[in-house]
Amino acid sequence: QVQLVEYGGGVVQAGGSLRLSCVASGRTVTDFRMAWFRQAPGKEREFVAAISGSSGMTFYGDSVKGRFTISRDTAENTVYLQMNSLKPEDTAIYQCSAALRGAIVDNAAAYDYWGQGTQVTVSS
Repeated sequence: QVQLVEYGGGVVQAGGSLRLSCVASGRTVTDFRMAWFRQAPGKEREFVAAISGSSGMTFYGDSVKGRFTISRDTAENTVYLQMNSLKPEDTAIYQCSAALRGAIVDNAAAYDYWGQGTQVTVSS
């Protein structure tokens, strides 16, 4: 049974930083393509970032490129999302996800497992 648990959300002022963590259990993070998605009230779920299981190659949504960094720690079986230069429009529930197979990185339907989500609020 694969479980994903997110940590690190909170309230931060615009321009600030937060680091989200996604702790995986049941399998190792290198078995999956791991990703972060977010959803703001009244908006569709949006792809944020992904990291390939085998190569560690990273992918980013256009709205976060240059500001967010996805990484992983195999010893901790954890994937991180470092968020810098935060903007009010980054306010959303952020969810960690994992896909066992396939090559599509930015479509939520391609992911098999999901965490419960963590709220990030950026005040102006």
